[in-house]
Amino acid sequence: MLQRTRVAAVALAVGAGALALTPTASAVAETTAETISRVDVSPSPVVIFDKPVKATFTFTTKGAGKAELQLKAPGDAGVFTPVEVKPSPHGQETRWTATKEFTAANAGVWNFLAIAGDASAKGTFQVKKALDTKVVEFDADPDLVEKGDRLRVSGKLEAEGKAYGGQKVTITFRARGTDAYRHVTTVTTRRSGWFSAHVRAGATGWWRAEFGGNAEARSSVSDTDRVSVRWRDRDSRITGFNAYHEPVTRGDRLSFTGTLQAEGWRDLPGERVSIMFKEHGSSHWRRVTSDVTDRDGRFWARATAYDSGWWRAEFDGARGVDGSVSGTDWVRVVEPTPPPAVKADTRVISFNAYPEPVKRGKHLRFRAKLQVDDEGDWDGYKGKVRLYFKPSGSAKYSYVKSTWSNSSGKIYTKVKAWKSGRWKFVYQGDDDTYGDTSGSDYVRVKR
Repeated sequence: MLQRTRVAAVALAVGAGALALTPTASAVAETTAETISRVDVSPSPVVIFDKPVKATFTFTTKGAGKAELQLKAPGDAGVFTPVEVKPSPHGQETRWTATKEFTAANAGVWNFLAIAGDASAKGTFQVKKALDTKVVEFDADPDLVEKGDRLRVSGKLEAEGKAYGGQKVTITFRARGTDAYRHVTTVTTRRSGWFSAHVRAGATGWWRAEFGGNAEARSSVSDTDRVSVRWRDRDSRITGFNAYHEPVTRGDRLSFTGTLQAEGWRDLPGERVSIMFKEHGSSHWRRVTSDVTDRDGRFWARATAYDSGWWRAEFDGARGVDGSVSGTDWVRVVEPTPPPAVKADTRVISFNAYPEPVKRGKHLRFRAKLQVDDEGDWDGYKGKVRLYFKPSGSAKYSYVKSTWSNSSGKIYTKVKAWKSGRWKFVYQGDDDTYGDTSGSDYVRVKR
């Protein structure tokens, strides 16, 4: 009896244990189900500058003993390529890491697919070339100011030829006599790409705008714009400025003259005057040459002319004397007259029309030779030759047909004869040779 009771108790305990284990087994099934996180791509987007860029792909899994990552290149229809992934512990999960190097040739939208058992994660990322930028239409205005006055600098930032807004652009300045540009201020481009700022002019020098680039775009620097600063001393002026002779042939020399004077309009000797040029269609002046004024304040300089545009003289100022700029002088540059073409003489010889007489409606044949004068030697020449005919009783030749001589200069053709008259070949020449006309040959046509 005791034995039966003990067995029943054990059976009851086992049953109760089975009931207690049911939810625990369910929990184990949930924890062992394979899960996968989203895939992180770094950097994203992948931007290629001058060197290949290595992108890193990471994701985590849980309950998976292995995982794989596949990539599909832009334009590949349904073709995924595996990429090696390496696992590492990550708490109760496994972190998987893969890398791939991209170049500019890989630009486009890529697809990725991460798989861990029955779980998967997919998405896209972009590989693109770094944007080329350009600072255009930079201008510092006005070109001549008093020391301490304000001037306006402006320009436009473009990326791949389009407005690039919301970007930081630095305005820098290099004073005359120095080698380095210094930071003056920073502005942000508007949606249109345009930027502007007002700055103080403390010295004569060159202004420019610099874009330092960012994670997706290359840096760029504008053209420079020179601003002359006048010290608050004696005024100066440049009188009688003249650029001559004009118009001028491209590659020929221009002369520049004028007189530099200081306030009271006395001649100012021993000062350097720069000759500046602004090409037609441009907004920027550039220095071409210079000269030092003589004891009468006069200067004289020469320069080679290549393009039409405006010329002027600039004096940057000196101790006790403000700088000044002359009036402008427009000079038109014309293309040189090309030398006349040197051509070789030709001759059409041995012209013959046969048979003669010829029966009406039958073929009449023609032959001759076209030759060119090669420094005293007559060589065969390939060219287009025209056949002309003058019927008996007529005073005018008429065009019949054209043919070509071969490389040996031999000419051969045929036409049907209908009237008696004279025949001849005419070579009209080409870019390298003068033309010539053969002798004529009379052929009688019989019925």
